[in-house]
Parts: sequence; C-alpha cells; structure tokens
Amino acid sequence: MLPHIVIAAAPVALSSSGLVSYLQNLFGPLFLGIVGIVAIFFLFTREIIRFVQFFVLAVAIAVIFYVPGIVRSLAMGIAHALGVH
Repeated sequence: MLPHIVIAAAPVALSSSGLVSYLQNLFGPLFLGIVGIVAIFFLFTREIIRFVQFFVLAVAIAVIFYVPGIVRSLAMGIAHALGVH
C-alpha cells in the first residue's frame, strides 16, 4: 500500500490589484477613443457649450477612474470642512 501524502496549502489572500490594472488597461483606450469621437462630433456641429460640458464630465470621470483614492480624500476634506468627524 502507498502512504497518502497530505499537502497543506497556506491560505492565499485575494488581491484585486491585478484586476484593477487589467480593467484600466482594457477600458482606458476605449474611454479615450469614445471621448475623442464625441468631442470631434461636438466641435464639427459647432455646439461649443455641449462640448465644454462633455469635456468637464469626461475629465471628472477619468480622474475618478484613474485615481480612485481622490474620492476618499475629497469626502474626508468636505466632512472636515463641515465639522463632521
């Protein structure tokens, strides 16, 4: 008879850093392409106000997407300014 060998594996902690970088690399160029196409459309149709609104919204979304820690910092700063601890 062969002896049975039991291998105890150490628990592996899940990490989302690889997933975050994968999604940023996947959606980053797609996001920039869509923003560029829509911006060119607004410029060619001479809708400057809508272009500026779209550009500000696109920059805000890009900042939240690429620098997610800024949301926490902003929330803490606003709460601190309002006196909420």
